[in-house]
Amino acid sequence: MTTAPLLYVCARPQQDAAHAEYESFRQAMGLATSQLDRLDLVREPLPGDVLDRHSGIVVGGSPFNVTDPESTKTDAQRGVEAGLERIAAGIASGDGPAAMFTCFGIGVVTRMLGGEVSRAFPEDTGPVTVALTSAGTRDPLFGELAPRFKALTAHKEGTGVLPPGAVQLASGSGCPVQAYRIGDRLYTTQFHPEPTPEAFVARMTVYRNDGYFDASAFDEVADRVRAAPVNEPQELLRRFARRFGPSPSDLPA
Repeated sequence: MTTAPLLYVCARPQQDAAHAEYESFRQAMGLATSQLDRLDLVREPLPGDVLDRHSGIVVGGSPFNVTDPESTKTDAQRGVEAGLERIAAGIASGDGPAAMFTCFGIGVVTRMLGGEVSRAFPEDTGPVTVALTSAGTRDPLFGELAPRFKALTAHKEGTGVLPPGAVQLASGSGCPVQAYRIGDRLYTTQFHPEPTPEAFVARMTVYRNDGYFDASAFDEVADRVRAAPVNEPQELLRRFARRFGPSPSDLPA
């Protein structure tokens, strides 16, 4: 057990969406603000001792795509990708805490570790069905979840080929790789584990015109989101916090 806080890493340029995402992670994991630090990689450099000061790291989503042509990437995007790669590399090598990279983050990890990220596996904004693999049912974090559950997605790329050594934990019909693990401390999810349906609808307003869904169908998409039961993804984060975060006696009741 540890008293060290967890860390939320922001990869979103939109500050309102970033703040709301932090709150979604914090609430889903059942943490006090003192137990979940935040690092904004869009606006701050990655501290050299970031892996030493935290018991675990959660990486949020982003409108960035690792498959964006390099010529179109801003300095901010390149800095975010470089920072996330440093975090993932340290953890994959066994030098660091546990981490869960979500949505955009799974693409960074996949590419860095030698897998393939493809534009062939986008998913529209809304709920999808995620199915655990046989390895997923035996995983310490995923194994207590329902074998099939609903999760929220909105992305333009996905993992086409797993990195060497990756253990696939979950799959989906539209995007074959929904989650995998490297070693025993580096987790990735394509789906968003943190938001409630209402928080996701609020995020939709920020990215309404960014091509994730037909903006004219906002209300219809929002209704599908609001009707989605997303208890299992949030349970995944609670399990992450209890396994890798502050000791149970330090967590809020």
